[in-house]
Amino acid sequence: MLEKIVQVVKPLWQVKQVRNKILFTLLILAALRLLAHIPVPGVNTSVLEQIFLGNQFLGLLDIFSGGSLSNFSIIALGLGPYINASIIFQLLAFVFPYFERLSKEGEAGREKIEFYTKIATLPLAIFQGLGIYALLRNQGIITGLGPLDLVTFIVTLTGGAFLLVWLGSLVSDYGVGNGISLLIFAGIISQMPQGFAQTLAVGQGGFNLLLLVVLSLLAIMAVVAVTEAARRIPVQYAKRVRGRKMYGGGSTYLPFKLNQAGVIPIIFAVSLVLLPSMLGQFLTGVGNKTISSLAANLANLFTPNGPVYNLTYFLMVVLFTFFYTMIVFNPEKISEEIKKSGGFIPGIRPGKPTANYLQQVSLRVTLPGALFLGLVAVLPTIVQGLTGISSLAIGGTGILIVVSVVLETVRLVENMVQMRGYEKFLEKY
Repeated sequence: MLEKIVQVVKPLWQVKQVRNKILFTLLILAALRLLAHIPVPGVNTSVLEQIFLGNQFLGLLDIFSGGSLSNFSIIALGLGPYINASIIFQLLAFVFPYFERLSKEGEAGREKIEFYTKIATLPLAIFQGLGIYALLRNQGIITGLGPLDLVTFIVTLTGGAFLLVWLGSLVSDYGVGNGISLLIFAGIISQMPQGFAQTLAVGQGGFNLLLLVVLSLLAIMAVVAVTEAARRIPVQYAKRVRGRKMYGGGSTYLPFKLNQAGVIPIIFAVSLVLLPSMLGQFLTGVGNKTISSLAANLANLFTPNGPVYNLTYFLMVVLFTFFYTMIVFNPEKISEEIKKSGGFIPGIRPGKPTANYLQQVSLRVTLPGALFLGLVAVLPTIVQGLTGISSLAIGGTGILIVVSVVLETVRLVENMVQMRGYEKFLEKY
């Protein structure tokens, strides 16, 4: 086993360019962990951790902050505002022609979209900071702040969010892989030792722990299989004669990934499924007894880990997966591009029939992917029901993110090593 690890790591370390990128990435991740332990003064973190244990939405925000929200460090907002802004502009590219043109202008267009995304991050970070302050104040975790203290509080959190975005950009430019994804990955991994310790502490008997380990391994295997799974649509290109030369005649394929939406539907769904519970808790204190009673019933009905909550959560993830895929995937545009390049799908006529065929394939592929995402979303509740262990080291969403980032980073490193080997080959000849 050790020899295999050495065989894999040795080529990476021998290539200077790859070695420097890996060391720079590790340096940024170390700086991230130091920032995650610089607390914002005036916050009772022991009470704050108890709130996070029973709130899935705050738990999801804690994932994107790398665990810094639960101990309320200066980077407590994490990458949530930036990720929300990125999703917004990604959807705008399919609604407004201006953003669609920018997405097709190559590097210059991507830089403009990135600039707009960072501008939109500012109001989202301020709004999220105010929401967290209101939550902490209502829970008695933080006392009322004066105007100047409140401004300092919001500026600190907003500055921490932009600091993380800057670190992610540095990793993308000078490190290995996607910087934003790696920062989220590092945050999830950093929480695993504490999660394992809590799981062992609350484990009821060896059988339950053994069952938990088996289910965890099966979940990881399933996520890897679904992440890598894709339906390949063959595309044939006709031969064209220009002058005395013949062009084309090759074949390729269109990959339809089983999970095209990633973790985005889960983010949308968990944000909405918690609204009834939060609204019910807010209206419980209203003076009207009828409204207060209805609010209490609504809050009890949508209690996390309850059947109504999880069923609604599952269905919303499935619906949002179809919604996001329909917005992102444009069969008419793909069909037109295939036709312009002289290609066709064997057995399917070009034009409208090709677009209809691609739409049917997309719906068939999206269905199992959506059902799988729904199961991943409610995986903690399922595991808790089977094992009786409520404190898990990592949830289904965390597994999905970790597996995706690891697979993507491994591919990038392999491509860098292969490219370096190709350059050495060219130098010899």
